[in-house]
Amino acid sequence: MSPQPTVLVLGGVGFIGRNFVAYLVENDLASEIRVIDKVLPQTAYLNKRFAAAFEKVEFMQGNLSNPASVERCFTRADGSSFDYVINFAAETKFSQPKEIYEDRIYNLSIACAKEAVKRNAKVFVQLSTGDIYESTGSASKEDSKTKPWNTMAEYKLKVDKELQNMAGLNLIIMRPAVVYGVGATAGLTPRLICGRVYKKLGESMKFLWTGDLRINTVHVHDVSRAIWHASNWYVSNDSQTEPVIFNLADQNDTDQGSLNTHISNIFGIETGFQGTIISNFARLNMKAATEDINETHLEPWSDLLKEANIKTSPLTPYLDQELCSNNAVSLNGTKICTSTGFTYEHPKLTEQSLRDIIDDFKELGIWPRQD
Repeated sequence: MSPQPTVLVLGGVGFIGRNFVAYLVENDLASEIRVIDKVLPQTAYLNKRFAAAFEKVEFMQGNLSNPASVERCFTRADGSSFDYVINFAAETKFSQPKEIYEDRIYNLSIACAKEAVKRNAKVFVQLSTGDIYESTGSASKEDSKTKPWNTMAEYKLKVDKELQNMAGLNLIIMRPAVVYGVGATAGLTPRLICGRVYKKLGESMKFLWTGDLRINTVHVHDVSRAIWHASNWYVSNDSQTEPVIFNLADQNDTDQGSLNTHISNIFGIETGFQGTIISNFARLNMKAATEDINETHLEPWSDLLKEANIKTSPLTPYLDQELCSNNAVSLNGTKICTSTGFTYEHPKLTEQSLRDIIDDFKELGIWPRQD
């Protein structure tokens, strides 16, 4: 039996990173795990499960935009290198200046990949995004036309292209749909928060556009499993030397309509959509429309937190202008199944999986309990 690999997790305190670390620890999959992040675990709202996992790994605070810091983070105590390098590190806020994305997505990823080449890592996994594909009405495959619909995705695609041409890099690129699950503060969670706000207001919740706007999903547990499965597949396949790209998306083909049905059931509110005519008026001035939407949600949410005596919470119903636009996230996530034998354990978005997110936030004391 071959020895377990050593694993370096970059950006491991974030939502997907903490779930991946817990998956490795709980299943005893690695002989050594080092987690790098600029954010300290003690300040990151880790629940009991994640906190327990982090007690069993080596954590190192590091700024991966700094070349000297990258070299230090990649060096094991005995001077040797890690077998698997998984890169979750990136700027995750929308509508940031391009300079931020250049530094915290492009420069960071390129520096880490070059270090992985220098140290002959057996595999380097780069977390990209499904937002890079052109919205055509059909589910995008890995070789579909790209047309990033937000600035963050532009820089993710820029990284993807350069890494594929980097000599000596044993590369897997993962492009997930909207990732959800326990610990998610973005993605579907702002919509859940809006649902709670409309319950407080006693009003129906209506989003822009129509119910058939696709926001395909993938559970974070399956993202963690897919990364590990694909890494082992890549390393054990001696003939596999070319870069590999895998989309990650469940079989649910989630759209706004199906998500609203779950939110309606969870909060006991009516939900709907503004429709094409009103939405197209909003399109003419998305900045003003987005400001109006956020103004509607932010104050009631703040009131809910005050009523629950919650002084600080990382949760917000704030919707970024880029996320309010009429852009579909529609991915075909079957290639990883047919190529490697991977299977999704969460093939459908369920009401319970969304309730699990809320219940975990309540346990952490950052979501009002008076539901």
